[in-house]
Amino acid sequence: MSAPKSLDALRREIDAIDDSIHDLLMDRMKVVEKVRDFKRDYKVKIKPHREAEILYRLISRHQGPFPKRELVRMWRELIVATLTIEGPFSVAVYLDEGEEGYWDLARDQYGSFTPMSAQGSVRRVIDAVRSQKATVGILPLPQRDNDDPWWRHLVTESDDAPRIIARLPFAGPGNNRGTDLGALVICPVAQEPTSRDHSFLAIETDDEIGLGRLGSALTHAGLPPVFTAAWHEGRASDPWLYLAEVGVFVAKDDRRAARLLDRLGKPVKRLVWLGGFAAPLTADELATSAEDNLA
Repeated sequence: MSAPKSLDALRREIDAIDDSIHDLLMDRMKVVEKVRDFKRDYKVKIKPHREAEILYRLISRHQGPFPKRELVRMWRELIVATLTIEGPFSVAVYLDEGEEGYWDLARDQYGSFTPMSAQGSVRRVIDAVRSQKATVGILPLPQRDNDDPWWRHLVTESDDAPRIIARLPFAGPGNNRGTDLGALVICPVAQEPTSRDHSFLAIETDDEIGLGRLGSALTHAGLPPVFTAAWHEGRASDPWLYLAEVGVFVAKDDRRAARLLDRLGKPVKRLVWLGGFAAPLTADELATSAEDNLA
């Protein structure tokens, strides 16, 4: 039976592994530089569905006691570092007085060294992203009791309009201020499918249809509702706007969207796709199992 390795020998082994990891990181960056050439004409380089698929794959293959949340954090820093190689990247963050947790959510998702700017209103975040003074924007989750919801400013069919691209936190709450906070990320890129998506739809109607009727129509169309909200300017002649988050990916040519319009009928003036996100990792997915601890 061989004698156990000394502490110095184990440290030398760790150093050799660190060197190998570093070599692979440098090799990875050489490939990223080739990807940058393919993306040279892209106005916005970020690909949220690709980022999510990388993390889904790594979490599914992970073994051993190394914490999965820290694994995700390491790869988020790596992903954002490559984004900065591909082109300018910055973040506009909504910061209400006394609610600094949105800054923490933005940092965890988009890196410790990424340029970030604090914006005192949701409209300023949207304007910064629309003008591309910031690549992405961080906004609060929609609420039903909001008299002036930010999502109504995304209801346009312009190709370069900001769209919802992610939900935060992606890997569960960390040591953020405001641990119950959630946020949505906007950027002028179209949603692309992963294996587990949510989509947002805006429905403009001439008359009030009610959230109950909207939820029923979504369900019958095969679009499971997760959240719905409504907004109206107040004048009788003004249209109604409805927001629907559904627990599936919805493409613009999706037959279920057509079924929804048929179900709602004449009051509908238009349906606008507002983007969506790859579902965040669950607590079960991020948990380190007893078997992993024994590995």
